[in-house]
Amino acid sequence: MDAARRYAVSLPGQVGSHRPTTVVIVRWTPQTAAGRPVYTDETGEFRVTIDADGVAALLDADAGHQHQCLHSVPLPEPRSAA
Repeated sequence: MDAARRYAVSLPGQVGSHRPTTVVIVRWTPQTAAGRPVYTDETGEFRVTIDADGVAALLDADAGHQHQCLHSVPLPEPRSAA
């Protein structure tokens, strides 16, 4: 089965803030890290790997800011305007 080309990745909010999570849409890139595909947002600054179970791991995180288990959901490709 082919991996999805787009995912919605949920980022947890600050503990105790009761704010909704932030959702970032990422797209597949031809790059890999540790044998897993790399996905980026449209700026290219937010980079994650996503495993077969849908667990996203943040790449290039500052010390203390790496969430080891980010939730991701595969998204369908957008419909093209005809």
